[in-house]
Amino acid sequence: QLRLVESGGGLVQPGESLRLSCVVPGYYNIGWFRQAPGKEREGVSCIDSNGGSVFLADSVKGRFTSYRDNAKNTVYLEMNSLKPEDTAVYFCAADAHVPTVQHMCSIASGNYVWGQGTQVTVSS
Repeated sequence: QLRLVESGGGLVQPGESLRLSCVVPGYYNIGWFRQAPGKEREGVSCIDSNGGSVFLADSVKGRFTSYRDNAKNTVYLEMNSLKPEDTAVYFCAADAHVPTVQHMCSIASGNYVWGQGTQVTVSS
């Protein structure tokens, strides 16, 4: 059974950076989703199985990037210039087949394999 393991969350000040990691054995399309208190889960970034296609939500373009090292079975979400509104629990999710990475990110309640989530808090 596929199991995703996330790490890298924490408490940072506005403007600082964090890198989240998601260990995923195998070649899966990976989505990063986040859910803030009282808000619906939203897609942040999705990357295809070989890293050739990456989607970023408008709210994080220019600040976040996603990439993968398949030799290490790890997908990363690099988050720079963090803002208080980025505060949320971040989840990675895997799916073997998606039409496009943009489609994957648009379906925040998809039937994916989900990681356990990691808390990111941006506060001064």
